Amino acid sequence: MSRPRKLFGTDGIRGRANLYPMTGEIMLELGRAVAMAFQLSPREAGERRVLIGKDTRRSGYMLEDALAAGLASMGVHVLQVGPMSTPGLAFLTTDMRCEAGAMISASHNAFEDNGVKFFSRDGFKLPDEMEAKIEALMYSDELKAQRPVGAEVGRAHRIDDASGRYIVFLKKTFPKELSLEGLRIVVDCAHGAAYKVAPTVLEELGAQVVPIAASPNGTNINEGCGALHPQFVAQAVRRHRADLGVALDGDADRVIFSDENGEIVNGDRVLAMCALDLQRSGTLARETVVGTIMCNLGLELALKRAGIQLLRTDVGDRYVVEAMRREQLNLGGEPSGHVIFLDHNTTGDGMLTALQVLAMMRRSERPLSSLAAVMEPVPQVLRAVTVREKPPLEELSGVQAALQRIQRDLRGRGRINVRYSGTEPVVRVMIEGEDRARIEELARDICAEIAKVIGEEGT
Repeated sequence: MSRPRKLFGTDGIRGRANLYPMTGEIMLELGRAVAMAFQLSPREAGERRVLIGKDTRRSGYMLEDALAAGLASMGVHVLQVGPMSTPGLAFLTTDMRCEAGAMISASHNAFEDNGVKFFSRDGFKLPDEMEAKIEALMYSDELKAQRPVGAEVGRAHRIDDASGRYIVFLKKTFPKELSLEGLRIVVDCAHGAAYKVAPTVLEELGAQVVPIAASPNGTNINEGCGALHPQFVAQAVRRHRADLGVALDGDADRVIFSDENGEIVNGDRVLAMCALDLQRSGTLARETVVGTIMCNLGLELALKRAGIQLLRTDVGDRYVVEAMRREQLNLGGEPSGHVIFLDHNTTGDGMLTALQVLAMMRRSERPLSSLAAVMEPVPQVLRAVTVREKPPLEELSGVQAALQRIQRDLRGRGRINVRYSGTEPVVRVMIEGEDRARIEELARDICAEIAKVIGEEGT
C-alpha cells in the first residue's frame, strides 16, 4: 500500500513559511532527498549541479539556504540565481545543463506563504512518481547512510548573469522583423520575481513602459496587484492612456491582460486568439488546444467554430503540460493566465505569452480588444469555501444531493465543477449557465451546503 502524500500537492510543496512543511529543517532534508532521488552522488563521474531560484518573499532567504545546505551535504554543486521567475528557472535549468532546478515560491499566494517546486534537467516539472520517491526518501532511513566527507562535500555559489540570459531568451521569441516602438505598455510586476526582467524586455524591444508594483520589499508580493487583481493594471491603462496592460503574478508564470479600454482579458481569451493565430500560420499542432475543466464553455465554442478541438484536463498547469506532451501538442493553458507554448518553453511563462500577444497585435495592426473579441464567454460564477478538512467530496451525501439538484436545474445547458484546491484549504465551485442571476443563486446554495458540513467557522 502506498504512503499517503504529506508534502507534495498539485504544484510542489506549499504552506505558511516557517511552519511545517515550509521550515528550514524540512528544506534541508528535502535537499538531501532530492540529491538521492536524482542520483546526484559525488562518486559519479563529473560534477552534478542543481539550480535554485526564488521569488521576492522575505522567507526565501531562509528556505533557499537550507535547501542549498541539504543538497551540498550530499555532494551537489548548488547554483543560486536569486530572484527569478518560475519559467526563467525552468529555462535556465536546461540552458545551464543542470541536473535539476528548484524554484522557491508560493506563486500567487500572499507573502506569508512559500513553497518549492522542482524541474528536471529537461525543464519540465517532476511527475507524480518522482515526487513520491523524494517524499518516501525523506521518511526513510536511507538518507542516514549518505554522508559525503572531505572533498566530496558539495559547494554553493551565486550566479550574477542569470537574468541577462533569460532576457536574451525572451527577446528571441519575439519576431525579429517586428518592434514595439510606438506602444505604451503598463506592466504590473506584482512586486514579484519579474520586477526587473519584465520592464527591461519590453523597453529593449522598443516600447514605452510604465512599470507598476515593481518595488518588492519582501512582504508586498501579490498585495492588491498582479494577475490576481487585474483591475489594478486596468486602472493604470486608462490613467496612462496605454495600448495594453500586462499583469504578472508573483513568480511570473501567469499573465492577465488589460486591453486599451481597460477591459480585462483572461487566459481563456488569450488561448482563443493564440490558437487562431497559430492555425492561420499552420503551426497549431493537430488542430488541438489543451485546457482544463475550468476553461469557459465560450472558449470551447469559439475553437469549435474554427475546427479546433479543446482537450480538457484536471486543474493545474502541470496536467496541461502532461497532456500536451502525451498528445504532441504545442498550445495549452488555463483561465488563470497560465499559457504554455511548448515550441518555446516547458512551462507557463507570463512574459513569453505577453510577447506572443504583442506580436499578434503588431502583425495584424489590430488592438487587443479586437483580437480578444474572437471569444464570447458564457456566464460563469466562481466561488471558494474555506474548509477545515478535505474528505472525499463523493462521501458527502448532502453535497452530492445538492449537486444532483443543480445538474437537473441546468437542464444540460450549463456546467458545474466542484473540487478541492491543491494549494489552499478551500473548495472551489464553478457554475456556468445562460442566466447569471440563476447560477449565482445555485453557487450560493452549493457553497452553503459545503460550509455546513466541512466549512471553517465564519465561512
